[in-house]
Amino acid sequence: MKRFTITEILTALVVLVVLVAIAVPMWRTHELRVRRQEAIDALRAVQTAQDEYFGKHARYADEAQLRESSPQVLSGNGMSARGYYRLSVNKSADDLTYSAVARVVPLEAEVADTRCVELRIDQNGRRFAVDAGGEDRSADCWRY
Repeated sequence: MKRFTITEILTALVVLVVLVAIAVPMWRTHELRVRRQEAIDALRAVQTAQDEYFGKHARYADEAQLRESSPQVLSGNGMSARGYYRLSVNKSADDLTYSAVARVVPLEAEVADTRCVELRIDQNGRRFAVDAGGEDRSADCWRY
């Protein structure tokens, strides 16, 4: 029967600790990317629905009109598919411009996204994003 020395056991533990130290941050980054992609997909779906609505009515829809014409895009509770973001649509008084907003739903601290707190897209396809401090993070948050 083979017995392990204390050196072999400690070496195996060190390797395990290093692997976990690398894997946990990588998993967190992956999880945040998946969540941000949900917001991006939802905002693009709103943009497509708004374009279709504008094609039919020559004006952009407000939230209620968008829910009525495209219920799969904006659910009744205003949440993204998995509930990570709250969606809203703001349109101008003349109905010729809009801004769709996805705002992160606050979660427990270890999975909270403070870098891409709010993502927006407008009628021209311009994309915006801000972090928890209000700093512009458009390039970081929309690159997925």
